[in-house]
Order: sequence, then C-alpha cells, then structure tokens
Amino acid sequence: MSCEQRTEHLHAYVDGELDAAGTLQFERHLKGCEECGAALAAEQKLQKSLQSARLYENAPKGLRQRVVSSLPALPETEERKTREWRWVALAAACLVGAFLVWQLFSDLGGRSRQSGIAAAVVDAHLRSLQPGHQADVLSTDQHTVKPWFDGKLEIAPPVRDFSAAGFPLMGGRLDVIHGRTAAALVYGRRKHVVNVFVWKAGGEENMSGAGEQQGYHWIAWQKDGLNFVAVSDVSSEDLAALRELFTKD
Repeated sequence: MSCEQRTEHLHAYVDGELDAAGTLQFERHLKGCEECGAALAAEQKLQKSLQSARLYENAPKGLRQRVVSSLPALPETEERKTREWRWVALAAACLVGAFLVWQLFSDLGGRSRQSGIAAAVVDAHLRSLQPGHQADVLSTDQHTVKPWFDGKLEIAPPVRDFSAAGFPLMGGRLDVIHGRTAAALVYGRRKHVVNVFVWKAGGEENMSGAGEQQGYHWIAWQKDGLNFVAVSDVSSEDLAALRELFTKD
C-alpha cells in the first residue's frame, strides 16, 4: 500500500468502510509505517475529542440577574420587564439550539458506526460461505469447539449446541469485524448457515437492534460483557429465536 494513498484508506479504516481483507492489509501496512500510524492515532484522537466534547452548557443561575443589570434603565416598568424576558428567552433558545445540533450529530455518528459494523459483519458472513472458509474447527460438539478458542482471544465465547431447538452447532473460527478480532460460532438452520460473531463489549464497536444488509438479516445484543451479532439469510424471526436461546440464563 502506497503512503500516497493513506488518506483514502485511513479514513475508510476509521469509518469501518473497509472489508475484512482491506482491514487486514491496512493493519499490516501500519506495522511498518510510522507515518501512517501517527496519522491514524491523530485521527482517532480527533474523533474521540469530538464525541466527548460538550457542545452545550447549562445556563448559570446568575445569568438572568446579569442580563437584567446590564440593561439601561427604562421609564416604564412593563416595557423593562418585556425587554428583560426577551434577553432570557434568546439565551434559552441558543442553548436549546446548541443541544439539538449536538444530539443530531451524535445520532448520525452512532447510526454511521452501526451501519459500518453491520456491513463488516455481513461481509464476514459472505466470506465464510466460500469453500474452505466456514470454520477453523469443524465439530458439532461444544466441548471440542469451546476449548479451541482458548488463548486465541481475550474472551471465552459461550459455545453452546442448540440442536434440540433447530440450531445445530457446526463449528467455529476466528474472524475480523471492524478491525477487531472476533469469535465466529457457526450454526445450521434448515440447510442455511448462521454466523454468530462474539467480541468484548465496550467502545464504539457495540451494536444493538436488528437490520438488513445486502439481503441478509442481522440481530445484535449484549450479555455478560460481550457483543453478539447473528447474521444469515434466514428470517429475522429465526435470528430472534436464536438470540433468545443465547440470552436464557
């Protein structure tokens, strides 16, 4: 990867727009390029600063008194009161407007991040459907699949077999979601493949709710400090049923 192209790849990487192969290629490039590494750190620092910035402030308790005292004396009491309250209303309107702008950009940023993660999840699912990519460990035995992840991740994914409920365990593998290594648990559902991606909760990679990307349904939830995203071409009702199986105590 040429450093002359780093701006395009850097922004796509930060925004989660690279597919899994592009993400791995860019991360390999970062290991040997201090310039790109510094640019990435600066971009991430700026992004966090914008997200944590306070774009509005509560009006101080003494605002009204200071506004009133700054006004020139008026001969008529009613006219003076009207002018005082106009200043107070203007200040309040400015504060409300600033809050609405902050909320709008926060919501847009959250939706953009979630859309990027959903795209990465669907991309990983599609890649797994290629011959030889479905699983690193092929087994219907949860006691074989679960130990395989030991030492490979910072988490211990909850591997369970749901054959009795119509979701037989088929195996597991490692995958990359939005630049983060995740466990992929592979299940079957009436001749369809369902991937359940699991990684540590926290940060900007959290997801919730459900949706559709490229004709594939996904559903996301959190439990015991972990993120779960199930994706497949089965119905959204089937994915909801699988989520219920995972969330049962």
